[in-house]
Amino acid sequence: MISKNDCAEARPGRAGTDWGVSTKDRIRLLRATLLGAAAELAGLVLMATAAWLLLRAAERPPLAALTVAIVAVRTLALLRGGLRYAERLAGHEVVLRWLGSLRTRVYQALIPGSRYSGGDLVTRVVSDVDALQDAVLRWLLPAGVAGLVGAAAVAGTAVTSVPAAGVLALGLLVAGVLLPWLVVRLTATAARESAPARAELAERAVELVTGHRELVAAGALAEHRARATGVVDGIAARERATAGKTALLTGAGVLVQLVTAVGVGLLCHASAPWTAALTLAAVTAFEVVLPLIGAARRVPEIRASAARVRAVLSEPAVPEGTRTARAGRFRLEKAGVRHPGRAPALKDVDLDLPPGKRVGILGASGAGKTTLVRLLLGSQPPTEGRVTLDGHPLGEYADLPKVISGAEADAHVFHTTVRENLRLAKPDATDDELRAACATAGFDLGLDRGTGPDGDALSGGQRQRLILARAVLAAPDVLVLDEPVEGLDLAHGDAVLASVLAQAKGSVVLVTHRPEHLDGFDEVLTLEDGRALPASAADRRRGRA
Repeated sequence: MISKNDCAEARPGRAGTDWGVSTKDRIRLLRATLLGAAAELAGLVLMATAAWLLLRAAERPPLAALTVAIVAVRTLALLRGGLRYAERLAGHEVVLRWLGSLRTRVYQALIPGSRYSGGDLVTRVVSDVDALQDAVLRWLLPAGVAGLVGAAAVAGTAVTSVPAAGVLALGLLVAGVLLPWLVVRLTATAARESAPARAELAERAVELVTGHRELVAAGALAEHRARATGVVDGIAARERATAGKTALLTGAGVLVQLVTAVGVGLLCHASAPWTAALTLAAVTAFEVVLPLIGAARRVPEIRASAARVRAVLSEPAVPEGTRTARAGRFRLEKAGVRHPGRAPALKDVDLDLPPGKRVGILGASGAGKTTLVRLLLGSQPPTEGRVTLDGHPLGEYADLPKVISGAEADAHVFHTTVRENLRLAKPDATDDELRAACATAGFDLGLDRGTGPDGDALSGGQRQRLILARAVLAAPDVLVLDEPVEGLDLAHGDAVLASVLAQAKGSVVLVTHRPEHLDGFDEVLTLEDGRALPASAADRRRGRA
């Protein structure tokens, strides 16, 4: 359970890079480390005691001379399991608590709008936060445990033989420090080389999922899949090469373990039972250290993830809007969106949208149409230029959706009834108003019909018309429609769109790939490589032909 005090100590601060780890959490992590070290030491002493017991028993001493060792073996076996369970419980409990808090902070940092692209957002919110969990559970805690166990093993060996302790210390340093460092350097180099490809893969995956219908309509699905497959193949080839090199370093660690054990056995100069005990103790100490070589492969990835999460958390907080939105003039002035490490999604776009004006947006898949829609809706802040309503940035308005909203291509359908999905647009709408909006959008299912998770219980066309009916019900001053009839057959789609446009009383921004939908519009822009070019009537006629 998360207490109020824990929440207060871990409360986020957007101005800095505080990770939100409370003092209590640090104490819990230290406790988990000590429990883990105790469990490993119990295993180490168990192996040493068992080896001593076997060889000492071979000498046929009186049973009383073996009693303490026999009891110790039984006790250590039980103690090791109990301590291991306690360490797992303590470590996972604190890390999962912290991870939930951190993920919430990242969400809160991204909700007001972000300069990151869709694929990059998925990476930062999901993969990067999960990588920080591995940083603690698979690297920091094991490294701390290995350090404590190694120091204890060296100290115990030094009581019997200082030279043997020196050999053990050297071997543990090579296996626990030098080899992991080499793995980190190797994987960091490989990660730098594959970083552009991974960013491209994330972007293409999001594009294939969210833009599936548009790609099918444009006949570009196979081409985009082939490109994504090519990126995957390239990444896989680099991964295989890196895995081969790290496997050699892992093998080198086992070789160091063998050489060190032999050295300890030769240099301890003790009786046979004690020599066996110290040798097996040395072998067991390496069993705690060697996993660090494999874990080191993820260190560069964890560092990169931590840097990306830090960048999100340290961004200045977006101030909450205080202005009251009302019908007015929207302007885009040299507006652009550029995601880190990517070509501009939109560049130098100028658009004047006074009340009552109808604007059409044409362009191929990936030309920036959806990005332009998000700029107008205020869900995507521009990285260049300005987007304003009556001269003020959209972020200054607390209730912008009352003025501008619509049907986005990736709009969500919630797992509830048709009625509840529609009432998101107008909570106090009557059933008659809901049915009228459905009739305008050509949606003919009952209001009590379930939609399933993300609209899975509906066909693609039904889902599209439900989203469109929700936009009609909202009746904003500026209606934004992003490919509103995509997936419907041509005749039905044209009829539905004509009905929606006839119902709209204010401004309309329509994104489509069919120029005939834009007949009678006041202005048409064609997007090419993120730039907006005015389209003449002749251009539209050529496109229609």
